[in-house]
Amino acid sequence: MPALHNLRPERRSEPEIMQEIIQQVGSFLLGAVPTMILFVVLVIAYQLLIQGPLTATLKERRARTTGALEDAQKAMEKAEARAAEYDAKLRQARSEVYKAREQRVKQWTAERDAALDVARKAAQQTVMQAREDLEAEAAQARKSIEASAGELASQVVRAVLPAAAGSSR
Repeated sequence: MPALHNLRPERRSEPEIMQEIIQQVGSFLLGAVPTMILFVVLVIAYQLLIQGPLTATLKERRARTTGALEDAQKAMEKAEARAAEYDAKLRQARSEVYKAREQRVKQWTAERDAALDVARKAAQQTVMQAREDLEAEAAQARKSIEASAGELASQVVRAVLPAAAGSSR
């Protein structure tokens, strides 16, 4: 039976077991120190070599993107302002052209009316002159007819009377 006794674990006291556990934990911690140091070194290397430049690149990229969007927005606003300004100038130029055209039409109408008045007055003057000339010619023709009427009457009487006188004699 002594062999059965050997199969049984030996009984140790609680303080001995605690001391053994503390030694094992200490040896695990001591073995883990290089791993912890390596982990801390890797975290620091990651921060310095990857995270820092990556963050800086992302910030720069975001700034460029945002800046490009802002620049595009400003360019669009500037283009819209210029388009509005060109529209205003175009409307003003059209208005000036219409005013100038309207003024020319009024001027041409006034010149046409003045020319028509001059032509009417000239035509009236010509008509008046022609009437006066006709009246003068008619008056002169009347005078000459009246002057020659007496002589014609005496010629008619002589022509008619001698024949009448000769037939009654």
